[in-house]
Order: sequence, then C-alpha cells, then structure tokens
Amino acid sequence: MKPGDEDEFREFVSARLDALRRTAYLLCRDWHTADDLVSITVGRIYRNWRRVRAADNVDAYVRGMLTHAWLDERRRPWRREHVSEELPDRSDPASPEPSLADREVLWDLLGRLAPRRRAVVVLRFYCDLSVEQTAEILGISTGTVKSQAARALEHLRLLATEEMTMEYGRRV
Repeated sequence: MKPGDEDEFREFVSARLDALRRTAYLLCRDWHTADDLVSITVGRIYRNWRRVRAADNVDAYVRGMLTHAWLDERRRPWRREHVSEELPDRSDPASPEPSLADREVLWDLLGRLAPRRRAVVVLRFYCDLSVEQTAEILGISTGTVKSQAARALEHLRLLATEEMTMEYGRRV
C-alpha cells in the first residue's frame, strides 16, 4: 500500500471504528467477539483498500464485510458454545424511560433470533438501511429481506410477550 493510501485508510478506520464496533456487538452480543470481528474486518479492508474505496457506498460495503465476517465466525465449531449468565435485574414495567435492564432484555431477545434474521434486523433498523441496501449487503433478494424482517419482528414480539409474562405474571 502506498503511503498516501495508508493515511487515507487510517483516517477512514479511525472515523468509523466505534460505529463498526457497536454494529458488531449488536450482531454477536459479546464485546470480545465484536472486537475480534472488527479486527478481522479492518484487516480485510487493509488488504482490499483499493477495492473498498472504489465502492459506490464505502460504508455499506464495509458493513457488508463486517456482516459476512460475523456469519463466517458463526459457522466455526467453537462458536456454537452458548454462555449462560445470570439474568440482570428488571426495571419497573410502568417506567416510561427504557432502562439499561430493558436494553439488556432487548439484546437478549435479539440474540435469540437466527443469525440471518438478526443481520436483517440490525442492518434495517439499527443501521437504518433500506430494503435494497440490506439485500445487497447480504446477497439476498429484497423480498427475502422483507419476509425475514417481518418474521424476525413477529418472533421478537412473541419472545417479548413471553418474557413479560414470565417476569410479571399474568398482568401482561
């Protein structure tokens, strides 16, 4: 890589590192794995910098690289282990503001989605991408994005209802 290209690469990565890390966390729900995914992605960006910067939408291209890195990691045998932790304290259901515990529940529910559905939800609703952009990043049709998003949201609603019923009894 030429020195000018390397400076441009460093500026690009430093400007987007936090956003990539947050997106990776939403996909995998583990900060250590998120850091690994970002490292893998940054390495791939470095190796393919000319192709990356030539993309029409560089940010979308990089999010696609990150998403594919996560999907690749999910296929590895050692990633099939599931860590079990103690559930966090729950907040008052009448509380008008979402608390940290509410966000933890949402992340837990998001983690129960199948990897492809989780990727669709994160790209569509967290990254605020269009159906077409999401389809392009994941290499699927727009119809598949729409159906996966609808099924994922339906599943999240069902899981949230079950979670609330378990937590607060029959008041839900």
